[in-house]
Amino acid sequence: MNRKYAFFPGCVLDGAAHEARMATEAVAGRIGVELVEIPGWSCCGASQTQDVDPEAALAANARNLALAEKMGLDVLTACSTCALMLRTARQTLMNGRMADVNEALATADLEYKGTAEVSHILWLLADTIQDWAPMVKTPLSKLQVASFYGCHTVRPPKVMGYENHLAPHSMEAIITACGAKPVLIPDRLKCCGFHAVFPAEQTAHRLTASAADNARKNGADCLLTPCPLCHMQLDMYQPDAREDTGKGGETPVLHLTQLVGLALGIEHEKLGLSKHIVSTDALLAKC
Repeated sequence: MNRKYAFFPGCVLDGAAHEARMATEAVAGRIGVELVEIPGWSCCGASQTQDVDPEAALAANARNLALAEKMGLDVLTACSTCALMLRTARQTLMNGRMADVNEALATADLEYKGTAEVSHILWLLADTIQDWAPMVKTPLSKLQVASFYGCHTVRPPKVMGYENHLAPHSMEAIITACGAKPVLIPDRLKCCGFHAVFPAEQTAHRLTASAADNARKNGADCLLTPCPLCHMQLDMYQPDAREDTGKGGETPVLHLTQLVGLALGIEHEKLGLSKHIVSTDALLAKC
């Protein structure tokens, strides 16, 4: 495809969900997308900083956008929360806050002019199916996959706005392009519980257990999410959620780019498939 982006990995891809970064970079390389990491990027705030100090969060994300703009590239991220925070900041800047925030950026020799836009790897893959689908080497015809969009991938619609937030279809289109069968579950647009796991642990566990349980009951071999925070909640906390709610049975959880990588024939090691809490062995045996 020969596309180039300023890559914003965010904290989670740089740490706890490093396998998502591995898979994203492997898939991008295979389909001809060049990802150039934004030098000196900082945390997007993950909606937590925004609650405590919205002005500091706005300035931090304006800086991230200005750094990308300096590269002459649009921003691409593989985290739904990062996409939301960066897009929210951009929208705020474009709606009257550019001048005063740029005063603060000037102390770091930076300025944001509004040219760098922000996109999500989900949207890129959905928009370019016609380009990468012919590259599929291992159609995943034996897999049934339940999509889990979560909150920040589609909401709020005025900020994210890629598709109908009540009836999104991008993930199902990608699943189909990979040769697998999409499975619709009632939890696909619900919160995973990540942002509530500490203040409301039992509620978060119920959300996690429900998604995993419904995927399994509807015949899905795995859950699929485009957000590493959702993946952390659904995978890392799934054992605790099962114990807390009494809902048994494991449900593997894949990052979006891991599924695409499998279909493209990328080696399992390069996709980080052994790094999950819930084993992917049974799933991989079907691929």
